[in-house]
Amino acid sequence: MVTLGELCRRGGGGIQTGPFGSQLHAADYVEDGIPSVMPQNIRENSLSAEGIARVSDVDAERLTKHRLIAGDIVYSRRGDVEKRAWVRPEQEGWLCGTGCLRVRVGDRADSRFVSYALGTEDARTWIRRHAVGATMLNLNTSILGQVPLPVPAFREQVGIAEVLGALDDKIAANEAPNGSVERLLRAHLARLSDLPSAGPREISELIDFNPRCSAPLDPITFVDMNKLPTADSVIRDWGSRPAVAGGARFMNGDTLLARITPCLENRKTGFVDFLEAGEVGVGSTEFVVMRSRRGIAKSVSYLLATDEGFRTHAALHMTGTSGRQRVAAADLAKYEMLLPPDEGFRELGELATALFTRLAQARDENRTLAALRDTLLPELMAGRLRVKDAEHRVEEAL
Repeated sequence: MVTLGELCRRGGGGIQTGPFGSQLHAADYVEDGIPSVMPQNIRENSLSAEGIARVSDVDAERLTKHRLIAGDIVYSRRGDVEKRAWVRPEQEGWLCGTGCLRVRVGDRADSRFVSYALGTEDARTWIRRHAVGATMLNLNTSILGQVPLPVPAFREQVGIAEVLGALDDKIAANEAPNGSVERLLRAHLARLSDLPSAGPREISELIDFNPRCSAPLDPITFVDMNKLPTADSVIRDWGSRPAVAGGARFMNGDTLLARITPCLENRKTGFVDFLEAGEVGVGSTEFVVMRSRRGIAKSVSYLLATDEGFRTHAALHMTGTSGRQRVAAADLAKYEMLLPPDEGFRELGELATALFTRLAQARDENRTLAALRDTLLPELMAGRLRVKDAEHRVEEAL
């Protein structure tokens, strides 16, 4: 056993905080430039470039000590402090952004193995217990440096990392098309406004807001706010809990839109496609549920919910005290945009339905692969499973 901090020091690495707000202001972000990793870009041991902030080459050079190299591990400093991401070779040169911590293991351990070791339940539990903060957990370099880790011989580290890495590589490949799918559909939606038949229409002509649903069965499928994506349509995780009064009710084909600041501004929006036929799920009371009307493809609700003009309209109609502002569904329903008659959505709906189905299939495969990875991880770490035996199970899954 060795602490993460000591392991880094032995290898000539270290743990470092990303730039503070005084070093990198909101006005410094640019449309095209070097990706800057924020907590929302950290998934389960991977980084997502969808919706990522970017800085100019000049600012990246100014903050060169915060640049990432392949093999670094990035943590969120606040909120979900258990999440971490291993930096892939193609992400080298990105910036460890504000709100993150960078772990550089050095040359005395395999960094991918260390990242997996940090993903064990023992490591996660240790971090949860030692993070500080009453309302929101916070992590710092000192706390992270004290995480105890089991470190076997280097050769064993490499073997474990390769086995588990094969699963993560497949998961990453499955997620790669997400951004391009949405860009394609968004371009198709934009072209609809140029059709000769297009005219000003309120979005409520196409979408029902907070439609009525029957009472859900106990236990209920539940989606919390932190499960909504910020950069694509796919809801990757959900839970189950006893039925309670309250909460937004939804069904397959509905879109969940966060209505409260800062979640709305952060684009927390997801498409529901994981329930059983006829099942009613429940989500946060801060969700607005959007459902396509009869004759309009279900996935169109998501495309309209993430339309830039619609989101600007939503932000302008938020009310309430600073930090707790919300937008009402009635105000969202009044948004007007240039759109064709309902039949003009047929081609877009067919394309969106086919592509969203493929994304859901990839998501479901990734959940299976992630479950296998999470099953193998503690067994390999504890030495109860040999690397060769794990390789056979991974080969069967891939």
